Amino acid sequence: MYVSSWPGLTLREVCHPRSGRNLPFPLNSENRLSFCVARSGIYHLFRALRFKKGDIVLVPDYYSGNEVSAIRAAGASIVFYPILRNLEPDLEALSRLAKLNPRVIYVIHYLGWPQPMKDIEALCRERGSLLIEDCALSLLSETDQKPLGSFGDYSVFCLYKTLPVPNGGLLVQNRNILGDLAELELERCPRTAAAGRSAELALEALRSRWDGIGKVLFGIKRAFGQMLRAARVRQVPVGNIGWNVADVNIAMSSISNTVMAGLEYDQIRRKRRENFLLMQRRLEGRVTMLRKDLKEGICPLFFPILVQDKHSAARSLWQRGIGAVEFWNEGDPRANGNGGADAQYLRAHVLELPIHQDVNRSQVEYIADQVLRLELQPAQ
Repeated sequence: MYVSSWPGLTLREVCHPRSGRNLPFPLNSENRLSFCVARSGIYHLFRALRFKKGDIVLVPDYYSGNEVSAIRAAGASIVFYPILRNLEPDLEALSRLAKLNPRVIYVIHYLGWPQPMKDIEALCRERGSLLIEDCALSLLSETDQKPLGSFGDYSVFCLYKTLPVPNGGLLVQNRNILGDLAELELERCPRTAAAGRSAELALEALRSRWDGIGKVLFGIKRAFGQMLRAARVRQVPVGNIGWNVADVNIAMSSISNTVMAGLEYDQIRRKRRENFLLMQRRLEGRVTMLRKDLKEGICPLFFPILVQDKHSAARSLWQRGIGAVEFWNEGDPRANGNGGADAQYLRAHVLELPIHQDVNRSQVEYIADQVLRLELQPAQ
């Protein structure tokens, strides 16, 4: 059996007629800008905010690296605040750091779970700071009956982490519309890049159903990709950790817009929640879970477990056809002096198990069975 890390793309998603329903936030936001990847939106947002010398942004010390690179490339100075092992900020430490009067407090909603927005909003009001929500991992999640990303002055989303699209990042301006962003001129996403990633997602869907055929076609596709790279055809990678300022002005591809117009978003959220709860029941008491709570409105990105050696665990699961991911292995040494012990613990031990909308019940059962058979040593 093969279980992909990504939701696959099929003809159903490409050819599905428009549902006629209103698109969810942020896809229905009037003041949104789309980019090939979310990090480009972060870069342009911080450039448009025109940071001056001495202006700082408070950023959580548990991060992917792309957002930090984008913020720094835009000229902002970063001060890190600590994230605890429950994926929430140390509010006492954040309050102390807020006395620096940061221009921005940057919040990351991890894996679909919301941050304590009432506390953070109050802190922003008290210090006169802008609030920016990073919802790259939390599309379709809500708290207090409001979608994540609608609390702050600005928010950013990564669409392809949750949806079967080849690329796509959104920047939403909830308040204080910035003139510099209105003047942006974006270049069209290279067709080869969009087509190549779309083909990969189609093959992921095929292989999840017919592993043998999909594996052969993946080999052919990989060889073709190597030919394109040898010919220096422009590629725009997504889902990677890296920063290339040459890619910041690339727009989201048209195929992403086409696919998103016909998706059933309530069904996506419902399926992810069902898979999470089934995995939880199967692993309860046998595996250390990062989060067990799944309040109404949360759309989980994946099922996170804590293991002692996640490199070995991921390798063993991949050998069994399971697209386990070592989540956010690397940090920034400049964060370590600012209460980063818990962030380092999370980097060392969080392993991602796929529960996206393409994963069916038998695949969830298979993943759980393999995890239990491996008898993974829990994180210490």
